[in-house]
Amino acid sequence: MLPQGLIVSCQALPGEPLHSSFIMSKMALAAYQAGAKGIRANTKEDIIAIKEEVDLPVIGIVKRDYKDSKVFITATSKEIDELIASGCDVIALDATKQERPKESLEELVSYIREHAPNVEIMADVSDLEEAVYADKLGFDYVGTTLRGYTDYTKGHVLYENDFQFLKDVLSHVDAKVIAEGNVMTPEMFKRVTDLGVHCTVVGGAITRPLEIAKRFIKEIEG
Repeated sequence: MLPQGLIVSCQALPGEPLHSSFIMSKMALAAYQAGAKGIRANTKEDIIAIKEEVDLPVIGIVKRDYKDSKVFITATSKEIDELIASGCDVIALDATKQERPKESLEELVSYIREHAPNVEIMADVSDLEEAVYADKLGFDYVGTTLRGYTDYTKGHVLYENDFQFLKDVLSHVDAKVIAEGNVMTPEMFKRVTDLGVHCTVVGGAITRPLEIAKRFIKEIEG
């Protein structure tokens, strides 16, 4: 089980300045030294490097684009096989109702339970219906990761109306709830913790200096 507290997302995609398994492992080390309770990471290679650097549980994902599908977070059993081989502790996958490139969500959950019974599963959802369905399927964790990133939730952010979406998820599911997505400040982290989430994933506000610098520049450029 993931510990309660802060999970730091250490990710950099190809083309980003920090794209490197070595750099991500050092990001994870910095998070560990700061007191983070876990790491969320992308790709088998990054996860292996991170687990060699720190003794923290890792939520693993593989981001990969597929033609004719907007699902890109651990979209098929191919990505699941890579994550099982990585030794990650939790596999996170897109659990939205968007059209999938191959297997159904139900099939992927069964695949993980069969091939990696000791690995927990996290649902990345964008609305309440998806959260409730993921809970019904037996996900160990339901995360608010994709709020605002699906066509039908575009324009919404996790923190609107004092985290009302998060409150709704907390009141409707039995799975442990993970706050993720646009948790940008320590004050936001404290607020979602006080609301009762099991843990919180923070990425861009900690591990993406390019995006952090852009926010500073944008503030003075209007």
